[in-house]
Amino acid sequence: MGKLAYVSLFVAALSVLLGERFISLRKRCLATREIVPKHLPNCVALKNLDYGSEDITILENGLAFISTGLKFPGLPSSDVPGKIFLLDLQDSQMKPVELRMPRNFDLDSFNPHGISVYIDPSDSTVYLFVVNHPQQKSQVELFKFVEEDRALEHLKTIKHELLYSVNDIVAVGVDSFYATNDHYFNQEILKVFVEPLLPLSWANVVYYSSEEVKVVSEGYFFANGINMSTDKRYIYVVEFFDQKVHVLERKEDNSLANVKSVAVGTLCDNVEVDPENGDLWLGCHPNAWKALMFDPKDPPGSEIIRIQNVHSDQPVVTQVYADNGHVIMGSSVAATYGGKLLIGSVFHKALCCDLQ
Repeated sequence: MGKLAYVSLFVAALSVLLGERFISLRKRCLATREIVPKHLPNCVALKNLDYGSEDITILENGLAFISTGLKFPGLPSSDVPGKIFLLDLQDSQMKPVELRMPRNFDLDSFNPHGISVYIDPSDSTVYLFVVNHPQQKSQVELFKFVEEDRALEHLKTIKHELLYSVNDIVAVGVDSFYATNDHYFNQEILKVFVEPLLPLSWANVVYYSSEEVKVVSEGYFFANGINMSTDKRYIYVVEFFDQKVHVLERKEDNSLANVKSVAVGTLCDNVEVDPENGDLWLGCHPNAWKALMFDPKDPPGSEIIRIQNVHSDQPVVTQVYADNGHVIMGSSVAATYGGKLLIGSVFHKALCCDLQ
């Protein structure tokens, strides 16, 4: 058989393989799913949040931190630099206010992703951890919240070779946290094309502190949102493409042991924990293919999932909200407070709804 024949066979085999992988990826993304709207009463769009609200976390006093302006490869975005907003859920005006940032902080390249809050039990100081992607790199910014000035004081920037593709973060101390790396590779072409198509379940979770940094869990096909149980014994990790939420137990050495996984039937992004009952709230993408192949005439929808009794033998997974993209596109987070539900999105708007 001549060289040309071998080349032809190779090209044909490669085409078949890529075609099969492409079809498999579409299935994982639920590309044929059409969402049936399921709305909540009194939903209003929050002002000033026109460029996304990728992550939201709420303090016990009703103050909500919101990250906005994320530029994520392959998804729509604006040229406006990222910002952190504060929303007082006890204020009837429900108007997010941009938090003032220090002058010596590089605002032009600020590209905030996942966020987490840690409150120091010794003095009630509020620390805000922000995943930042300047020039599409990964680092974590540590701020101190100055409530009376509605400002953030930048304390330090955290970089490490194991924090190379950080998506989300959950703080467990003043200088310690768990973080998800959503990809294994750093190079854009490998992250965007090779990993999803093969597919490679090589993403991981990293523990960081000033004393040690280590991988504590791995084998994820796009590790996404991460959070912690109210008793601080368990870590919840969202696996995007496998449509699961993993429950992991924290060990004394800060490693994580797998306990169980819960299938959610949709592609979820961030996870928030209800401090009153421990329920998990997830912002999800009911048809992620529409987000990847963005068409404003056929926009990506939104879906909010609630998981009750996650540690029981029979967790209850419930769809609380759904929209076909005509109200809100690409939901990424859901957080509750006082009978209200905040819904954030990767690149669109944010909603505040009444829970029935």
